[in-house]
Amino acid sequence: MSMIMINDTGMIKFFPIILIFLTLAGVSLANTNHNVATFGAKPDGETDSSKAFLAAWSSACSTPARATIVVPPGQFMVRTPIIFSGQGCKSGGITFLMKGTIVGPVDFRVLAGSGGSTWVLFRDVNGITISGGVFDGRGAGLWACKRSGKGGCPDGVTTLGFSNSMNIIVNGVTSLNSQLYHIVVNGCKNVKIQGVRVLASGASPNTDGIHVQLSTSVTILNSNIGTGDDCISIGEGTTNLWIEGIACGPGHGISIGSLGKDLNEQGVQNVTVRSATFIGTENGVRIKSWARPSNGFVRNIVFQHLTMVNAQHPIIIDQKYCPDNKGCPKQVSGVRISDITYEDIHGTSATPIAMNFDCSSKYHCTNIKLEGINLTFNKKATSSFCVNAGGSTYGIVQPKSCL
Repeated sequence: MSMIMINDTGMIKFFPIILIFLTLAGVSLANTNHNVATFGAKPDGETDSSKAFLAAWSSACSTPARATIVVPPGQFMVRTPIIFSGQGCKSGGITFLMKGTIVGPVDFRVLAGSGGSTWVLFRDVNGITISGGVFDGRGAGLWACKRSGKGGCPDGVTTLGFSNSMNIIVNGVTSLNSQLYHIVVNGCKNVKIQGVRVLASGASPNTDGIHVQLSTSVTILNSNIGTGDDCISIGEGTTNLWIEGIACGPGHGISIGSLGKDLNEQGVQNVTVRSATFIGTENGVRIKSWARPSNGFVRNIVFQHLTMVNAQHPIIIDQKYCPDNKGCPKQVSGVRISDITYEDIHGTSATPIAMNFDCSSKYHCTNIKLEGINLTFNKKATSSFCVNAGGSTYGIVQPKSCL
């Protein structure tokens, strides 16, 4: 049997026998679909579909082919935290094609008091894509409980998490009203998050939009984040992180830290934040560490091409973080901060002090570079504040540098 044929135009045509050969050689070309509705999920927003999602995952993992888990239009209730584990998964990769919405229970205590810390967790997976769809944590009740000051409120759960995983794509996902953090990347490698929307009240406590820690080669692109805490927070052990095209607000800005709560902590390095806009945020770009002994560090950071629209603290380094003055009074931060570049940052500050570098008295901030800074307050010049900070300026810098 011939495997190829040359047609009358001289072009080579390959016949299906080649596909058979590739399959026999272990190269899988198929893509199997697994619809959660087939496994019992109901799009009524009331029936618990947790087991159906896990059954679809198990089915997708059972074949060596690339698999697609389809979430059709409608609202699918997930009442308990679920873990999609890659242990023993045979699939060549799994895509969640989400056309519908995953919703939490109306009573926040059902999910928040379930014992899990993450609502939808991917653990030990390789080659996962989540495309489209909405995760609605219905966290408003828990926020109100926390704001009441009466106590007795559960911590809540993170909406979407990835742990000890690699080769992850999150594309076009919307996270609404998370009880706690919206998206967490922990202990992962090669992650791309793009085109996501994070929406929660500016008064929602501890609802960081995207949190990255102990991870390398993470990219966050072209996303709109409005929440009650950091739009993006960067924890210990983060390296080679690229953030670009972010619209942040409401929220607390983009923060490295808080770091240095523990003595032994991995550092943060090689982080770039560029082409981002901060609208009415508490901070713009911030580096924050506890006033406690630590062997951690922050280095090789670039903040570039940023626009501030009435951000309260557009540029800030705070190494005296000590909430409620517990566990850190009269101590100094051991986190070493060096090689931080601020370039082309412009717009308006909501306070007269647009640059605030409050660094450790034991390990001064070193090699801070300022270039092309233009920040105003009520159409007037702003000022800067420096303690234990050294560096250099290039070109126009307004407010005037105090380094």
